[in-house]
Amino acid sequence: MASDHMFASRGAGLTVALALLVAPASQAWAQEVSVPLAPHRAIYDLSLGQARGSTQIVGVRGRILYDFDGSACEGYSLLFRQVSELQTEEGKQSMSDLRSTTWEGADAKSYKFTSENFVNSNLVDSVDGQAEHDSSKTAIDLSKPQHKSLGLAAGLVFPTEHMVRAIEAARAGKTILTFPVYDGSETGEKVFDTLTVIGKKIAPGERQHDDAAANEPKLATLVRWPVTISYFDRSAKPKDTEQTPAYAISFELYENGISRALSLDYNEFVVTGKLSSLEIKPTKPCP
Repeated sequence: MASDHMFASRGAGLTVALALLVAPASQAWAQEVSVPLAPHRAIYDLSLGQARGSTQIVGVRGRILYDFDGSACEGYSLLFRQVSELQTEEGKQSMSDLRSTTWEGADAKSYKFTSENFVNSNLVDSVDGQAEHDSSKTAIDLSKPQHKSLGLAAGLVFPTEHMVRAIEAARAGKTILTFPVYDGSETGEKVFDTLTVIGKKIAPGERQHDDAAANEPKLATLVRWPVTISYFDRSAKPKDTEQTPAYAISFELYENGISRALSLDYNEFVVTGKLSSLEIKPTKPCP
């Protein structure tokens, strides 16, 4: 089923990788960043939110593990796993399993990534590589799926800096961000143009909910924002004047980088993710 591979591949976009802000990465990002991101381990339970058009998908169940660690001194690591079972109206089932680990330098200049994609226990994709910013380009060095070196634009943004920029923009009252993002997903060669739309601030205690974030004391005094990020494949030519995003991710984003109320829109169907478990880890102090 074509949707199986698409569903597994595009799950990598949840590395959250996140007014028209198109400037390249700051060379002093580690010193200037004003957003303290919280190391945390979150689990989201997945279910089918909506089926559209001629899709045969009638059910989805699964989980996302999102294990984020690090600091603005030592850099940020992410262990991500998304396991999903898709059910069709013909009674068929298929299992996708995406496993990814990344590390992003505290200065937003370096990025390392590795991922494996399984469909029905068969490995369909494997990516391993690293990226480095300099003043003129972003150099990509891939060892999987094959050894390859690429030179991309210097203004690409890596996933953690994307999230930081989104939070900074939300705090400043901005509602729109656009810039290209590189997260090493799929073949490791793709760049996505992104459109981030930030909604009205949600004050502490407003919009009560019943997931794992509801009774977390460390979130009780924090504001959050509804955010939607649409990812546009640069290599895809639009059929008309308006390009359809390859996929989109919506969520409520706390000002420390924790997310709840996920919605993953794959065009043919939408998957919702409820935060079922949350552990906020101690932040390591900078030396």
